[in-house]
Amino acid sequence: MMRSFPPTLSWLFCLSVLFYLSILQYSLCQTFNGTNNLQLNLTVPAIFALGDSLIDTGNNNNLPLTLIKSNLPPYGMNFEGHKATGRFTDGRLTIDFFAEALGIKKYVHAYLDPKLDEEDLLTGVSFGSAGTGFDPRTSRILLVRSMSEQLKMLRRYRRKVRSIVGRPRADFIISKSIFIVAAGSSDLANTYFALPYRRNKYVPNAYTSFLMRHATRFLQKLYRFGARKIGLINIPPLGLTPIARTLGGGRSRKPAENYNTAANKLNTKLNLEVQYLNSRLHNPAFVYIDIYSIMLDIVLNKTQYGFDIEDRGCCGSGLVEVGPLCNAFSEMTDVKKCVFWDSYHPTEAVYNITATQIIKKYFHLFF
Repeated sequence: MMRSFPPTLSWLFCLSVLFYLSILQYSLCQTFNGTNNLQLNLTVPAIFALGDSLIDTGNNNNLPLTLIKSNLPPYGMNFEGHKATGRFTDGRLTIDFFAEALGIKKYVHAYLDPKLDEEDLLTGVSFGSAGTGFDPRTSRILLVRSMSEQLKMLRRYRRKVRSIVGRPRADFIISKSIFIVAAGSSDLANTYFALPYRRNKYVPNAYTSFLMRHATRFLQKLYRFGARKIGLINIPPLGLTPIARTLGGGRSRKPAENYNTAANKLNTKLNLEVQYLNSRLHNPAFVYIDIYSIMLDIVLNKTQYGFDIEDRGCCGSGLVEVGPLCNAFSEMTDVKKCVFWDSYHPTEAVYNITATQIIKKYFHLFF
């Protein structure tokens, strides 16, 4: 029979445990003040984004030569204050919904936002540049910031944060935060299918292998930088975008299957590469996030999600308008009915759905 403690000793033991836990909690809060929680008390101090228009929250706004911008109405019509921030949609992006779900903040600001304050800096920013890709030529063609330039901005970010909170805290933020990488769509849609630059040199299988190698090098550099929670969002079904239907779907504007085939080829290679990279690590650092399947289901089963129109955007004719072609003079279809905002990018409502599904399916893998 187990021997019981005297009542006095039991109370002393309980009080000691409670005191120790209180001290531990206070110490953690003092050391890592400003961290945020997702579900089981998992600390996430910040969220960062690198890539293309899926996560660009306004970094292209001040680029002097590129046309890949969305800081003009009607973009942002459902954003707070009806402001065109540079996000390629009517409101918030997936990365914003990620940040809100993590309890960090409602909006992930662009790193190059001139109004960026210290709190926004410490809780994460987007380095994304709409139109960029893993292929170095893509950013040169569209006159946007390359993935390499985004890594340089990330290094500058770290120097700034170290000057604010010191090296230990800055390195903690980097190692414990979530990094979302989203690129490759512009490589396929623009550099390969819309223009002859790469298509004359590579068949789709070879080009997707080329992109995979560049993506791998980028992920490895991010890991060496100190990131330990890296989510790679795969390529969506590009052939279902309104502009792909217009350019590659024939007179009836059917889905452009060659776009989807190439996206699937690249996705398969990226998935295998993420598995390989993780196999070489004691603690897996990479999470492969399948947005292709989510977007495919939304388009194919639009009415189940509350939408009526999936083959054109709600801005203008919806067939080709994107960026400056979607402007204040464009006629608008009811955005609540549309899967796509312009001819290439989904609506805020769709980004919200994709974010919710990604969080449920993948975010536990970061911990």
